[in-house]
Amino acid sequence: MSTPREHTTHSRGTETSPQTDGTRAPFTLPTHPVENHRPLRVIVIGSGYSGIYMGIRIPQRLRNVALTIYEKNNGLGGTWWENRYPGCACDIPSHSYQYSFEPNVEWSALYAPAQEIQAYLSRTAAKFGAYRFIKLGKSVVGCNWDAPKGEWVVKVRDVATGSVEEDRAEVLVSARGALNAIAWPEIEGLDSFQGETMHSAAWNSQYDFTNKRVGVIGSGSSSIQIVPQLQKLPGVNLSCFVRSKTWISPPFGQAMWDTLGFTGTDIPEDMKAKFRSDPEAYYKFRLAIEEDGNSIHAFTILGTEFNLGAKQFFGESMRARLASRPDIAEFLVPSFSPGCRRLTPGPGYLEALTQPNVTFVTQEIAKVDPRGVVTKDGTLHELDVLVCATGFHVSAPPPFPVVGSGGRTLVDHWSERATSYLGVTTDGFPNMFMMLGPNSAIGTGSLTMMIESAGDYIVRCVRKIQRDNIRSMAPNADRVRDFTEYVDEYFKGTVYLDGCRSWYKNGKGQVTGLWPGSTLHCIESLRSTRWEDYDYEYVGEDGGKRVNRLAWLGDGWSLKQREGKDLAFYLYPEFVDKPNEGKPEEGERERIRPFAF
Repeated sequence: MSTPREHTTHSRGTETSPQTDGTRAPFTLPTHPVENHRPLRVIVIGSGYSGIYMGIRIPQRLRNVALTIYEKNNGLGGTWWENRYPGCACDIPSHSYQYSFEPNVEWSALYAPAQEIQAYLSRTAAKFGAYRFIKLGKSVVGCNWDAPKGEWVVKVRDVATGSVEEDRAEVLVSARGALNAIAWPEIEGLDSFQGETMHSAAWNSQYDFTNKRVGVIGSGSSSIQIVPQLQKLPGVNLSCFVRSKTWISPPFGQAMWDTLGFTGTDIPEDMKAKFRSDPEAYYKFRLAIEEDGNSIHAFTILGTEFNLGAKQFFGESMRARLASRPDIAEFLVPSFSPGCRRLTPGPGYLEALTQPNVTFVTQEIAKVDPRGVVTKDGTLHELDVLVCATGFHVSAPPPFPVVGSGGRTLVDHWSERATSYLGVTTDGFPNMFMMLGPNSAIGTGSLTMMIESAGDYIVRCVRKIQRDNIRSMAPNADRVRDFTEYVDEYFKGTVYLDGCRSWYKNGKGQVTGLWPGSTLHCIESLRSTRWEDYDYEYVGEDGGKRVNRLAWLGDGWSLKQREGKDLAFYLYPEFVDKPNEGKPEEGERERIRPFAF
């Protein structure tokens, strides 16, 4: 193998080119190769699925990037670290709730419990080196865009000591997740209750529920998981305060589970043993689950055969499970379509509601007093403990100031509604990216694949900032409006606007929580980047001065030549895209390369 000739830095002086005028800086040939791995700093907020993914992909795919991930908790996992209530589990098949590159054959159940998911995330972060970048017990308390320097100024509080330090980075990634900011119920007198009060996401694991009078507020996914667990405890008398109708679906993937001959949702040991010894068998099993989840998108479109059939089937299923309490079925079974609110399989929930130690309360809560909950009919429900399973503030600004261009805060920017461009950026906040931002979650399909797609998109943006000498990039405001207009038009024909209340929507009934389409639609939409939809400022463009925006071309060299390796990489088999003989169109069509610049 021949050695590359010694590289010599060339200087072309500072003489003015014919194109230079008073507003254009003189051009000097750069000294870097065309790859231009300019030093960058990236700060990521949060270490759940999204933050860990960035902690793996950024060092894998980018060079010369200093990465810091700030996590307010003392452990990673995000919602899977914080939510420790009894029964907390994944509400989609676990084998569809994992990274594409790190399959787990050891899930104990079709719906893995929270502690297993947190352990999986911790294990994955350790395996792929993400822990190097994570700083635990560090809470971000403010972010401010410094336009002249093209940097985010991030204030970080040490949770243990209370001291606040300042950090800076060219790129800021919010990986806080959609279910992060606890929403306590706005009920008069809540603070006056003299018993124990806890939120599903701030669970007191030390509290002994035995022989207690327990009230649970809410009928969302957390309540649906909590109630069956509390109902079984010795001496418990449970009051469930339910105001919203909700669909309790049969377990997702149950049809496939049935064909395999299994009952219940626990994964048999012999099945896990087979997965360990036969990776191909596990791959086929996992593939079948993913395909099943991606095959039901028509379920979300009003009037489709899938939509109408699901409504009838779910209704029959719920009424059968509540046969001994038709009054509960009458109240609980909705008229709106399944999927309008987040669907939850809820194993054991309906059965728990029929038990003699459970009171199903449909009267609206008037207030809370020191003794318990008072409903509008004047009834006092005396309690020892009150559980608020009332969810989170979603598609909302972080609970700390974020200040973008011109001093505008994210609170002001989203005062009318939370808006984004493709769920990952918003106008007026340069070099700031979001994972699970407005309109980026999913009603059906794999959420983790959407997280990976958004992460890959963000990594490409960081690479562009680095390579092209960009000081700031932000989506054009018109493109944000275009996406918002598209979102509203798409959802008009879907189940999500079918007359229900859900965290998918804001107070005005606009869907701000979900991607406008299927998981596969999202993957394809984010697979390539429309750079023309962004506005840019470049390094050196100060005081109206313009620079040569093709300076990224460097000095005519490639890094491969500098390093003396991979000098004919384009002939390596993995880079050769051989067409089908005779009729290329009948061979393999467009190859999916999710990380293509």
